Amino acid sequence: MHNLRVEVTMEVWKYPAVSTENAGYEGEFLTTHKTTRRQAFTLGSIAVGIGIFVGELTSNLHSAWKSPVDTLGNWIISVIPHYVESFAIKLFRTHDKGFLVATILFVALILGGLAGDLLFRGKKEIAYAIVLLETIFNVFTVLARPHAGVTAIVPSLISGLAITLVLYFSLGRTKVKQPEINSPTELKSRRQVLKFAGGAGVLGGLMLLSGQTVKTHSLNVIKRLAIKLPDATHSLPPLPADPASTIRGLSPLITPNNDFYQIDTAINAPIIDVETWSLTINGMVKNPITLTYADLLKRPLFELDDTMTCVSNPVGGNLVGNARWLGCRLDDLIREAGPLSSADQILSSSSDGFGAGFPLNLLDGRDAMIAVGMNGQPLPIRHGFPARVIVPGLYGYVSATKWLTNIELTRFDLKQGFWISRGWSQLGPIKMESRIDFPIDGASIPAGKLRFAGVAWAPLSGIASVQLGIDGAWKNATLGPALSGTTWRQWWFDWDTTVGSHLVQVRAVSVSGQVQTQTIADTAPNGASGWHSINISV
Repeated sequence: MHNLRVEVTMEVWKYPAVSTENAGYEGEFLTTHKTTRRQAFTLGSIAVGIGIFVGELTSNLHSAWKSPVDTLGNWIISVIPHYVESFAIKLFRTHDKGFLVATILFVALILGGLAGDLLFRGKKEIAYAIVLLETIFNVFTVLARPHAGVTAIVPSLISGLAITLVLYFSLGRTKVKQPEINSPTELKSRRQVLKFAGGAGVLGGLMLLSGQTVKTHSLNVIKRLAIKLPDATHSLPPLPADPASTIRGLSPLITPNNDFYQIDTAINAPIIDVETWSLTINGMVKNPITLTYADLLKRPLFELDDTMTCVSNPVGGNLVGNARWLGCRLDDLIREAGPLSSADQILSSSSDGFGAGFPLNLLDGRDAMIAVGMNGQPLPIRHGFPARVIVPGLYGYVSATKWLTNIELTRFDLKQGFWISRGWSQLGPIKMESRIDFPIDGASIPAGKLRFAGVAWAPLSGIASVQLGIDGAWKNATLGPALSGTTWRQWWFDWDTTVGSHLVQVRAVSVSGQVQTQTIADTAPNGASGWHSINISV
C-alpha cells in the first residue's frame, strides 16, 4: 500500500486535472496509454526502416532490379518544377541529393509510424492501406524510369511485404486493454516492448550500414579492380612538376579522382556489370553500332588533358576539375555509324535515364571521346564507370553523360536533353573564368610578403595571361605549365603587403586575345560570369 500511495501521488502531479479520487486508476491508465502509442509509432517506423533495408539489399542481387529509394529520388528529380530544382541546387549545392534522400527516408519513417499508431488504435485496414499505397507508388516510380522492365519492381514488392510482416508480428496481433494498477505483468511487458524497439532500431541501423557497405565494396572491388586498361595508342608526354607541391593553397595541376567534383542526377551511382554492358549508337544513322566494354578497349585509345566544369559553378566556385582522360574518339564512332543529313544532335543517355545533347557539328576535331579511364585508372564508379562522354569546351549538362548506354543521332526539334526542358540553354560552351584559391575571402593576413595563387581556364583556346588587381591596380601573375588549350593553368603572384583592408580581383586573357568579362551573370541558364573578388585584411 505504501508503494501504491507513492505512485498515486506521482500521477496526480503529472495530471493535475484528474481528481484525487480517481487518481490511482486514471493516472496510471493515461500514462500507459501515452507511452504505448509512442512505442507503437516507433515500431511502425522501425518496420519501414527494415523494409527499406530489405528492398535496397534485394536490389543488389540482380542488375535488372531497381532500388526503391534511388528510383523514387530520380523520379522526383525528373518531375519537380525548374524553380524548385534551381533553389535546391543553390541552397544545398553538392548535397542536394543527400537532402532529397534524407527527406524521402524521413517521410517514409513518419508514414510507418502513422501505420503503427493506427494498428495500436485498432484501425488495421487503414494502417495496411498506407503500406499498400506506399508500395504501389514505389512500383509506379520504378516503372516510370527509362529502360525499366517489369522485373525491376521486385525490390519494391519485397520491401512492402517486409514492412507488412514486421508490422503484423510486432503490432498487428495486439489488443488494447486497460491495465491493472501497477500490474507487474504490464510493467514487464512494457519493458520488453522498449527493449525490442531499441534492439530493432540498432539492428536496423547496422543492417542499413552493412547494406551500403556491401554495395560499395562489391562495386569497387569486383567491377573496377579486376580491369586492366590497355596503353594508349596516342599518349601524352609525362606530366610536368606540379607547382602546387610548393605553393600554399594552389589547386593541383591534375585533380585527384577522389577530389574531382561530382554533379549528376543519380541518387546513387548505377550498378553496371561490364560483362553485360553495351553501348548502342542508333537513331538517324545508316549503320547502327553496338559495342561491348571489351570492344571499346580494343579500339585505338588516346589521352586527353581536359578541364571540366559544371554549369552550376558560381564565380570562384569549386565545381571544376582537371584530369587526364583515356578513351576512344567519338567522331570516329559517329562516322562509322553514318549519320543522316537530317541529323543535327548527338544525344547520349545513361543507364539511369539522364540525357545530354550537343550539336553534331561540334565534332570538329576537338578530341571528343568515349572515356574509359581517368588519371591512369578505370573510371571511378561515381564518375561514370564503365564509360562516359567527354567533349572539351562544353559544360557537362549538354555533353558529359556518365554510365553511358546509348548515343542517338537525332534533331533538336524532336528531342531534348534532361536539363534543356528545365530552362537551361540548349548550347553550353564553357565560359572563360579565373579563381583565387589562396587566400580565401575575409582572411586576416599578417604583414609581410603574401603569395596569391589560383587557376584560370579558357576552353579550347587556353590561357595566355592572368592579371591580379589589388585595390584597382592590375599586375601580371606568373603562370604555371600549359598542358593544352583545354586545361586550366595555375597562377601565382607575390605581393609586399600594406596594412589595411584590400579588394583583390582576378581576370584572365585567352590565347585568342579575349579578356574575361566583368559582366556578372548567374549560373542559369548558361553558366556564371564575372571577376572573382575577395576582401582581405592585413
